[in-house]
Amino acid sequence: MTTLVEDKKGDLSGPGIGDYRELENILPKDYRSLLSSKETQRAIFQVKRYIEDNLCRQLNLMMVGVPLIVDVESGVNDMLDRDGSRTPIQFHISNDRDAHPIDAQVVQAATKWKRIALKQFDCKPGEGICTDMRAVRKDYFLDHDHSAYVDQWDWERVITDEQRNLDFLKSIVSRIWKVLVDAEKFAQSLFPQLKDPRYSDLPEKLTFLHAEEILDMYPDLPRKQRETEVLKKYPAVFIAGIGWPLKDGYPHEMRAADYDDWITETRNQTGKNTHGLNGDILVWNQVTKRRHELSSMGIRVTAETLKQQLKMSNQLDFLKLPYHRAICADEIPLSIGGGIGQSRTLMLLLRKAHLGEVSVTVWPKVLKEMCEKKNIHVLN
Repeated sequence: MTTLVEDKKGDLSGPGIGDYRELENILPKDYRSLLSSKETQRAIFQVKRYIEDNLCRQLNLMMVGVPLIVDVESGVNDMLDRDGSRTPIQFHISNDRDAHPIDAQVVQAATKWKRIALKQFDCKPGEGICTDMRAVRKDYFLDHDHSAYVDQWDWERVITDEQRNLDFLKSIVSRIWKVLVDAEKFAQSLFPQLKDPRYSDLPEKLTFLHAEEILDMYPDLPRKQRETEVLKKYPAVFIAGIGWPLKDGYPHEMRAADYDDWITETRNQTGKNTHGLNGDILVWNQVTKRRHELSSMGIRVTAETLKQQLKMSNQLDFLKLPYHRAICADEIPLSIGGGIGQSRTLMLLLRKAHLGEVSVTVWPKVLKEMCEKKNIHVLN
């Protein structure tokens, strides 16, 4: 029998369920897709374009290209967390018989690359970029809403020093939420069968909570269980302050030390002993009856907070890398940014039970057979 401490430690990083017997019980019974396979494909591309266009309009972004592979020496790949549990795919490009080789990695997310790109595209405060990002995360457990293939609207926007606060973060989150709520209405206008009485529409407004508040509400529960209980009360939430150790000694979830600012104190804005200028959007998925993460975002580190977070994470050696040196030299702009899961969002808006119904990737035989028995048809 595991202890509370073991439960909390085990819940800090690796996502997913972790056991296919458990997953079989979790997948919905008597499921039937509201859209045919052909309708699903039409809906995917029309809703995807709607979200891209309106996200750019709401945040003043422009669509730009994004790398699938990056040079290891650049230091711009996203490590996702700070415990080393999720590593990127790496390969050697011999190039000219190893006379001019490159060691490359497949991106896990474009988080750090985007901040450099803001300078490349000469973005000013209030301007930014949005990408149609593709990535591979090989260390995920493949379940109903985690895949080795990742697609995101990865966005980044230049800000001023005065905008590095929780109120500004919340204002950006609210704009993004409006896009997602309106996208649901758009999808239902195209395919009225999505307006099914079994499923409520997304609420017009998010509930904003700090990770410390949720811990106060459920002090004996691990992170994912705390999120589940909160979402039963509030069907759509933004949880702020992810990465800094909470009063029980554990962060709500691990965050890498070199992109989101999770160390800055926010007591003057919350009236409590709180830290962090970042957070996640989560909703209650009415098809799967589970927590459903849509987006992670945050105000990015400054030279000072980068050094502090790397010190806390025992990663000061990262300061030798070009990306980190550029931040310390103030060579790239202050920014806010995040990633919105494309397939996760489409799965939610199109009332799907499995990520594989809206994206094409690899799944283990055991999962495909399990889904087929439950009338869930994953794409091959």
